Amino acid sequence: TGFIGVETFASLAHSHELPLDPAKLDMLVALAQGNDEGQVCYQELVDLISSKRSSSFKRAIANGQRALPRDVLLDETGLGIYKRFVRYVAYEILPCEMDRRWYFYQHRTCPPPVFMAAVTLTQIIVFLCYGARLNKWVLQTYHPEYMKSPLVYHPGHRARAWRFLTYMFMHVGLEQLGFNALLQLMIGVPLEMVHGILRISFLYLAGVLAGSLTVSITDMRAPLVGGSGGVYALCSAHLANVVMVSEGTR
Repeated sequence: TGFIGVETFASLAHSHELPLDPAKLDMLVALAQGNDEGQVCYQELVDLISSKRSSSFKRAIANGQRALPRDVLLDETGLGIYKRFVRYVAYEILPCEMDRRWYFYQHRTCPPPVFMAAVTLTQIIVFLCYGARLNKWVLQTYHPEYMKSPLVYHPGHRARAWRFLTYMFMHVGLEQLGFNALLQLMIGVPLEMVHGILRISFLYLAGVLAGSLTVSITDMRAPLVGGSGGVYALCSAHLANVVMVSEGTR
């Protein structure tokens, strides 16, 4: 029939000493306990072993049908610093316990979350270069040479399309740079670890572009610097995750 009772399956798995990852076995059992028959589906077993998530597996996660104890990951012992950080990211970003467990056990360091780190590092380097060149570390926009930078966006420079994005590398002073860098690393890196570099880079750049386009409409005389547009986009994405987490814990 393609189905087997969960208790029978568990006893067979233990008696034959199958080389099955205990974490995957727990998730499979939790999936079986979420349906009315309490049976393990052969296709679900194949998908789980091959690390492929079927549509029914995803639906079970979304519907919260497989409740596991909340201390499954929180009480995990013997974890290194990086694995502890991965566990923190799982509980910070993902709404369902099963989704957290899946991410925790399937997470790989390749590709690493390099986008937000690279953007932040570039912003710091650019700020230090202009600070040393102008001998000014606060309110740099008031320096005439600063405004001549090819990176600063101004509505009058709309023909230079690269400025719609490159202004994110420039900052007014240490306060703005420190605030943006802190949020980018605290919020952006966990989001990138879960959702991947492509989604987060598109989200961040879309926020930056939205900022320059908004200034073009609202104030035709104002120059624009700083990565705040991208930071606001990250905060909005994090807020969506917070709402999902709160809904998932009800």
